[in-house]
Amino acid sequence: MIILGIDPGLAIVGWGVIEYRNARFKTIAYGSLQTPAGMRTEERLKQIFDGMNELIEKYHPDAMAVEELFFNTNITTGIRVAEARGVILLAAERAGVKIFEYTPLQVKQAVVGYGRAEKKQVISMVTMLLGLAAPPKPDDTADALAIAICHAHSGGSRLAQYYNK
Repeated sequence: MIILGIDPGLAIVGWGVIEYRNARFKTIAYGSLQTPAGMRTEERLKQIFDGMNELIEKYHPDAMAVEELFFNTNITTGIRVAEARGVILLAAERAGVKIFEYTPLQVKQAVVGYGRAEKKQVISMVTMLLGLAAPPKPDDTADALAIAICHAHSGGSRLAQYYNK
C-alpha cells in the first residue's frame, strides 16, 4: 500500500510518501509545500491545491492520511489552516484517493506508543522506523511521515475501515 501522509498548514504543508508491505516500511519521498506569507490567501490555497495534485499524480497513493485539526488559542490561524486542509481533501477526493483522518494523539500513540509524546520523540521514531540517515526537515515533513506511519499501523483494521467509509 502506498500512503501519502499530510500535515496540513497554510504556510507549510508537510508531506511524506511511504510504502507499507508485509509489515515493512519503504520511504519513497518526502518534503513540504511552502507558500509565502505575503501572498493572498486564495493564491496560497491554489498553490497548495496544485501542489497536492502534482503529488497525487506523481506517486499514485492508495490512501491519504491527514492530521485532524487541533484548535488552540489563535482561531484566525486555525481557520486558515482549515481552508488549506479543505483544498487538500478536495484534491484527494477529486483524484479518487481514499482519505483517512487521525488526531495528533492517535499519531503519537501509533508512532511512539504514548499519546502525549513530545515532538522530539516523534521525530526520532520516524527517523528510526523509516531508516532515514537524518531527521526529516522541516518538522512538518516529519509529522507527515508520522501520520503515514500511523495509517500503516491502524488503517488496515476493520474499525478504521468502518469509520472512514
